[in-house]
Amino acid sequence: MRISLGWVVCLVKEMHVNLLLILTLLCIRRLFPAVCGVHLGTCILQGDPQPPSLFSKGDFVIGGTFTIHYYLRTEKRTYTVRPQPLMCSGSMDFRELRFARVLQFAIQEINNSSNLLPGITLGYHIYDSCASVPMVIKVAVQLANGLQLAFNDTDSCAQSSEVLALVGESGSTAAITTSRLFGPFGIPQVSHYATCACLSDKRQHPTFFRTIPSDHHQAAALARMVKRFGWTWIGAVRSDSDYGNNGMASFLKAAEVEGICVEYSEAYYRTQTRNKLQRVADVIRRSTARVIVAFMAAGDMRFLLEELSQQPPPPMQWIGSEAWVTDPQMLRFNLSIGAVGFAIPRSVIPGFRKFLLDLSSEQALKIPVLKEFWESSFGCSLKQHTGYFSGMPACDGTEDLGTLKNPYTDTSQLRISNMVYKATYAIAHALHGIVCNGKLCDKNIKVEPRKVSDQLKQVNFSKNNYSVSFDANGDPVAVYELVNWQLQGDGSIDFVTVGKYDASQPKGQEFSLNRAIIWYDGTEKVPVSVCSESCPPGTRKAVKKGRPVCCYDCINCADGEINNETDSLDCHKCQPDYWPNAEKIKCLPKPVEFLSWDEILGNTLAAFSIAGSLVALSMALVFYKNRVSPIVRANNSELSFLLLFSLTLCFLCSLTFIGQPTEWSCMLRHTAFGITFVLCISCVLGKTIVVLMAFKATLPGSNVMKWFGPPQQRLSVFGFTLVQIIICVLWLTISPPFPYKNMQHYKDKIILECSLGSAVGFWAVLGYIGLLAFLCFVLAFLARKLPDNFNEAKFITFSMLIFCAVWITFVPAYVSSPGKFTVAVEIFAILASSFSLILLIFAPKCFVIVFRPEENTKRHLLGKVPPKAL
Repeated sequence: MRISLGWVVCLVKEMHVNLLLILTLLCIRRLFPAVCGVHLGTCILQGDPQPPSLFSKGDFVIGGTFTIHYYLRTEKRTYTVRPQPLMCSGSMDFRELRFARVLQFAIQEINNSSNLLPGITLGYHIYDSCASVPMVIKVAVQLANGLQLAFNDTDSCAQSSEVLALVGESGSTAAITTSRLFGPFGIPQVSHYATCACLSDKRQHPTFFRTIPSDHHQAAALARMVKRFGWTWIGAVRSDSDYGNNGMASFLKAAEVEGICVEYSEAYYRTQTRNKLQRVADVIRRSTARVIVAFMAAGDMRFLLEELSQQPPPPMQWIGSEAWVTDPQMLRFNLSIGAVGFAIPRSVIPGFRKFLLDLSSEQALKIPVLKEFWESSFGCSLKQHTGYFSGMPACDGTEDLGTLKNPYTDTSQLRISNMVYKATYAIAHALHGIVCNGKLCDKNIKVEPRKVSDQLKQVNFSKNNYSVSFDANGDPVAVYELVNWQLQGDGSIDFVTVGKYDASQPKGQEFSLNRAIIWYDGTEKVPVSVCSESCPPGTRKAVKKGRPVCCYDCINCADGEINNETDSLDCHKCQPDYWPNAEKIKCLPKPVEFLSWDEILGNTLAAFSIAGSLVALSMALVFYKNRVSPIVRANNSELSFLLLFSLTLCFLCSLTFIGQPTEWSCMLRHTAFGITFVLCISCVLGKTIVVLMAFKATLPGSNVMKWFGPPQQRLSVFGFTLVQIIICVLWLTISPPFPYKNMQHYKDKIILECSLGSAVGFWAVLGYIGLLAFLCFVLAFLARKLPDNFNEAKFITFSMLIFCAVWITFVPAYVSSPGKFTVAVEIFAILASSFSLILLIFAPKCFVIVFRPEENTKRHLLGKVPPKAL
């Protein structure tokens, strides 16, 4: 039985055979060599093996795979003839060629070193994988199968591999393929450019290491950067590969945590149809997001930018991953000016540029990949044999690599090159730990690749100030530079480092800026990319139905709520004693409202109160001076003086309602009001009864006045007043009035008022006053027509009519009036009823005493002299 490597690879390419089949075949071949040949004979390799691009023999061999070309030559399979060998095609990637030559340079340094692997020579097999999984599989199988360079030998199939470790691959998909092939054999792989976070899974990739950080860190860094600049509405494009899909998945997850919305997320791979590429470009052109995050490989990004250049979209800010953001070939696309992204830190490799330029045409002619590079760079052909013709002029030997300006010779910003450099040295240090004891090394020791893999886990060294070590997942410490594409004075675009991201720093301190960023519009002002403008303080966000959370309306906070943050989802209620300011950004103490001495309403009512009391005192003075006159004596001077005194108290008690309520003022105002008014009404009631009794006493045979003389009058006034005093005492004892902050009537202010305590007590006081007033009104009404020029009953009737009207209208006004106006209504009722009594009962008498003294006679009072017309 013979295993044909060429046919296996063909099946993998055409039918996508599961890699497990390849692994099974390889395991069988390694464990049971007899299967490879007939009767345990030699193995005859069917199909041509892939020759390495660069090769050197050594005591121990390190493999290398790089994407020097981006295309694989394709042909139609008929399955009737042997397929042609896999071959790379297309233009050469000079940057990847530089990566391959870094491996050469590092091994040359190691071979010349007296400290690292002294006396031992390292060799290398460097292959071009041309970014193709079939080619990657073929190369990996060759490296794992132990194929020698003597390709004409037919007995090499059964020999063990010389490759102890591999530097590569450049892409995540290719690295995953290689890792799954190498894993079962314990062959370590140290990648310089494969960043997929999936490769950190040691269960699937037990022998995979890398010197470039995982995309897990880069995705988190990109999301934090987008959040830092306030972009909440972005577009996203990615390579439709393991690198792009896994990296974008990590980014979208981190972006969701940061509250960033993605308008669209499109994927493209360079081998897909142009219609797919055009559709992605059209989505970008139609988008409203002004920031686009591109997690793409350099080749895919180049295709996308070329398509967008055909019909440029509106200016936008590109945010790039390390795979393309520092690729010099991208700088020719002006629509990416201002691009910002994370890159591997720039480094310096002493002597490397001299190594690159130390290449002659004769040397290049011997190595096909270097010959292709030379001819592509200088546009001339290197003659291989007589009569060779390529359509290009022959190179004349004057070509100078130092004059070239391309990614191969550009060593100004060695980033990924340093990752290759560190990977090579890491493998060398691991090998040193196996075969060397101090400075003594034994090149005859049989070294198994699995031992190299185990030793790589312990590697920890520094080279050119670059630290190299791996964590449990085979990853290094994540450190990035923030790179900005800036226009230079000569009109060119260059990479400028403007910041740094160090995942080893404490949380929140990983990201730092040390230089201004120039954005796509050529200014330092951060561009805006939001679905909705920020909601200012005092408002909250209300998500639009059916739209992402970043698309919202700004709603004013409800009454009693504030928000002092921008773009807040919720407003917060103020404490009960506080109320928002006009902007609704902070809570202020609610203004306290009460009938104050300092306001016009309070001063006006106080003035009327004092004026009323002065009027009462003035009338009392007039009555006192004329106390022996007929009109004063006829109107029961004792009750009159007592009534004037009570009216003075009634006017003055209204002052207790003005000012800030206190515990004592609340108890005083209602009880003083109730008692003084009952005293007042009792006096009026007594005067009314006196009028009625006096009329009956003038009838023949009547002796009624002896039952209602001055002692009885005093006793009746005292008795009526005592009842009110008892009611007030019970009220104050059981549930007295108290100061109360009324926050229910108004939301934005506090009404400081006197709570009634017991409503029954208040209405009992008021009801008793009303009862006496009504009784007085009825009696006065009955005596209104008695024959008397100065019939006091008429005036009492009118005064009681006004008194009752005032207090009847007081009840609904009191209940419905808000805040301090409740107190004002009560004071007005007190003043109105008091003025009605004093003006209707005493004003006519004072007018006669002062202005009509001739009518102040007994005859006139008895009606024997008709009154003069006024």
